[in-house]
Amino acid sequence: MTTILAIESSCDDTSAAVLRDDTLLSNVIASQKIHEQYGGVVPELASRAHQQNIVPVVDAALRQAGVGRDELNAVGFTRGPGLLGSLLVGVSFAKSFATALHIPLVEVNHLQAHVLSHFIERGEPKPSFPFICLLVSGGHTQILLLHDHFNIECLGTTIDDAAGEAIDKAAKIMDLGYPGGPIIDRLAKEGNADAFRFATPHIEGYDYSFSGIKTSFLYFLRDRLKEDPDFIEKNKADLCASIQKTIVSFLLKKTERAALDHKVRQIAIAGGVSANSLLRSELQRICQKHHWQAFIPPFQFCTDNAAMVGIAAYFKYMKGDFADLSLPPYTR
Repeated sequence: MTTILAIESSCDDTSAAVLRDDTLLSNVIASQKIHEQYGGVVPELASRAHQQNIVPVVDAALRQAGVGRDELNAVGFTRGPGLLGSLLVGVSFAKSFATALHIPLVEVNHLQAHVLSHFIERGEPKPSFPFICLLVSGGHTQILLLHDHFNIECLGTTIDDAAGEAIDKAAKIMDLGYPGGPIIDRLAKEGNADAFRFATPHIEGYDYSFSGIKTSFLYFLRDRLKEDPDFIEKNKADLCASIQKTIVSFLLKKTERAALDHKVRQIAIAGGVSANSLLRSELQRICQKHHWQAFIPPFQFCTDNAAMVGIAAYFKYMKGDFADLSLPPYTR
């Protein structure tokens, strides 16, 4: 049996988890509310908060798991991508902790961890290889073809902004608050998704572009606000539903095509935007239409968390793929 302590600190959530093999024993997350007043993550404030949170979060994870430090076999940590100051806190702690206990380090790619969260034991079916995963968050949008846990082929990616960033930007334009994604998702349930149309760009292959959608939305509101200064307030729910439908339809149209082209019958989603209710329901609808199998992560594994780092570290540990103390974090 392998017991791993995992550390995640790539952005503004400090998280620690303990896994025994592929079974999750604890997953503690300390979120940082301070960024809400700035409408986005402030890197310097994030790294300071990580320094305050890392020790109590790790202590809580070990206590909740009922695991002593002497029972740990390895420390897994997010090496990147992410904010450099935030990563440095987690990486430095992981190195120090593993060195003190004389146990190996396992470095984890944050994006791979999101995808591999589907393999945490939950008593439910897991994807079998090969399968397609749509990885979509505030910083990344990719269509991935997984041949095994670490043989991951990127079929398509965004050439500019990520889908989550576009959703957050739309929320910011409408002054809805931060983070914008959950607010738009909630308001969209009350609106008409066909009330307004926003054009999506024609990009070759499986790649995406979201900067044009953001610009289209901005100019649309600019013109309507000239006619009616209260346009956003009067049409808030319809605007949220319409922009959400535009982005989700764009995401899944290419994902569906990738699955058809590669003759794959299983599709998973991962990343922060995989918590979006329309994305989850539309994926299920598409998979039912084709008699495919959809894999949708529990909400606790959508946002940044150490459980996903732990499962990725477990698979690397089983391969004997360890890190040394000289490895620095990377931002991209």
